[in-house]
Amino acid sequence: MSALVAFEAAARHVGFKAAARELNVTPAAISHQVKALETELGVSLFHRHHRGVDLTETGAYLLVALQRGFEAMAEAVAQLRQRSNRSSVSIRVTTAVSSLWLTPKLAQFWKAHGDVSVAQIVSDTDHGAADCDLSLHYGDMSADGGTRDILFHDHIIALASPRFAETHGISRVEDLAQLSLIHHDAPGSGWTDWADWLRALGYTGPLRNSHRVNNYVIALQAAEDDMGAVLGWAGLSRTYLETGRLVPLLPDKVETKEDFYVKLHPHASDRARLVYDWLLAAA
Repeated sequence: MSALVAFEAAARHVGFKAAARELNVTPAAISHQVKALETELGVSLFHRHHRGVDLTETGAYLLVALQRGFEAMAEAVAQLRQRSNRSSVSIRVTTAVSSLWLTPKLAQFWKAHGDVSVAQIVSDTDHGAADCDLSLHYGDMSADGGTRDILFHDHIIALASPRFAETHGISRVEDLAQLSLIHHDAPGSGWTDWADWLRALGYTGPLRNSHRVNNYVIALQAAEDDMGAVLGWAGLSRTYLETGRLVPLLPDKVETKEDFYVKLHPHASDRARLVYDWLLAAA
């Protein structure tokens, strides 16, 4: 390894004297190390002449390879140092999944693992998604590499407040098209909209373009406030259903094509692995 370090410095400076000053050794020591490396590899790494040295083609190739390797090692060390200095496990998650699923689960986790601090990075965009230990997603898990697993599969039902449901007395899928509908706009997320949901149940007619929001928690709140019917992901809406704040308008349901899943990011700590395994078991 010392010979490679000596060669890299000499090749970068194109001279043994500058490399010696950088490494705090003598030029003779640099020359000896480089000569030993050339002997071991059976190739010449420098053209030597009275004015100094120049890299051979082989030497230039080795320099590029070494610099890439050193950069990769430096990055790995920096990431490991950053992980070790981080006192808590960070989880990147959307607003909806944080509010409706993850936060209640973490309350249970802390009761069992009070020594492990967990920080949520709540965002509805993918910006900076890699700068965390874990991340929760809704989508096609097979398209995502690395360590990941399904948290739960879900189905979608039409929900409304008890008062709204009683007032409108829905009995058929077609009746929903006449209602005030709360549309959740989530471009590129893979979430099913009203047109997709009704089409899956055989209805392809016109819909009322009533209320539009870009946050699923707000969509559920709007439905609770009697503003209209909303599509409910049963796993995310469980608290609303169990408390009766929202009720199904019909027994019909549509299975989701996507999954809610958790991803363990590279260089995550043992504590992050503990949280990852716990979430899978809790799900």
